[in-house]
Amino acid sequence: MYTGIIQGMVPVRAITWEESMLHFSLQLPAELVDGLITGASVSVNGVCLTVTETSGCEISFDAVSETLAISNLDKLTIGTLVNIERSARYDAEIGGHILSGHIVGTARIQAVNKRPGNYRMTFAGDSKWLKYLFLKGFLAINGASLTIAELDMEAGIFSVNLIPETLLRTNFSLLEEGDEVNIEVDSQTRVIVDTVERIMADRY
Repeated sequence: MYTGIIQGMVPVRAITWEESMLHFSLQLPAELVDGLITGASVSVNGVCLTVTETSGCEISFDAVSETLAISNLDKLTIGTLVNIERSARYDAEIGGHILSGHIVGTARIQAVNKRPGNYRMTFAGDSKWLKYLFLKGFLAINGASLTIAELDMEAGIFSVNLIPETLLRTNFSLLEEGDEVNIEVDSQTRVIVDTVERIMADRY
């Protein structure tokens, strides 16, 4: 479980491919390595991954073909900065929203508006999961919990506003038009929508 509050933006140190599996390692700051063991879960750009190896502050992961097919992890290169969050602790404050790290797919950036005091990103979504979004609701983008500022279902686009603190702590300031980001929708909203759709289908 995660909260969507990004704890660090760290570089990819190494990448190797084995058939359709990606092995990669990240260089974490010391404070994020404390207590981290093999088998622990870490959110990398919003994707829940299992730690496969630790060597000091260098932490390794594997991403299988299914994960690569629905995420932007297949586009990682050495030096790429990714958003990191350790799994939530039961005694820690939850400042964002409850997340699982199970993304539904990617969204492509359609526009970046960098006007002073109003840094806004607009994304093209997929109809498969756009139905789970609503104005002023939340979703996770590259692991960061964000509020939907604008939503156009007919056009298939949505926008979020980014405050300076978010831009400082995440990789959003590095993203440009055409880049892909990972999306996780609110699981409770998803259950409600799917349940209603199933009931309506059974009734009619």
